[in-house]
Amino acid sequence: MKELILENKGIQTDQYFIPPFELREGELVLIYLDNHPVSYEAESSLIDIFSGKVKHKDVIIYKPLTYAKHFRESEFRRRFFPITVGQYLKRNTNEKSEYAKKIYEIDWIHKKTKVNILPGNPRRLITLYSVLSKTKNIIFDVVAQDSQGIKETGQIVKREVEKGGSAILFDWTDILKKDCTKYIKIEWLIDLEKNKREFNF
Repeated sequence: MKELILENKGIQTDQYFIPPFELREGELVLIYLDNHPVSYEAESSLIDIFSGKVKHKDVIIYKPLTYAKHFRESEFRRRFFPITVGQYLKRNTNEKSEYAKKIYEIDWIHKKTKVNILPGNPRRLITLYSVLSKTKNIIFDVVAQDSQGIKETGQIVKREVEKGGSAILFDWTDILKKDCTKYIKIEWLIDLEKNKREFNF
């Protein structure tokens, strides 16, 4: 049997329930959250738990998982000293990895390209590549990507998982459902339609 990476015995809050599941080497688990305002808060909390940032009595982490964060920079930095692709890679990537310069396979991206001008798909790829250059066990989502970008990201992660990695994907679509080893659907314990109206969503 493949090595156990994470064991979730079930996570319940006053808003939702995440059914039990195991993440093993060679598996890609999709956690489907639905597209509601509270989904974002739920994702953030679950990322903290599954990455080990926050302890949870019903989650056992056997090997650390790293979340592929989205690129962020301050307004001051963006206006006066925007981070370039070269600077970002130097600070965040293992230079010995095959992923260290993979973003340059997109022919219009070079070292002096500002990261904040990258569209959703390549912006997501640069952060994903940086994490994959350091670890094979990741947590990720596909926020701000179009359907083509989602599929590309899914294939990249799937290849790494097939080589012995593991991953947890948080998503609000079923685009990558067929590529995942396990599909876990959040069970909401609140009235989402009422919640939607309150948020004017």
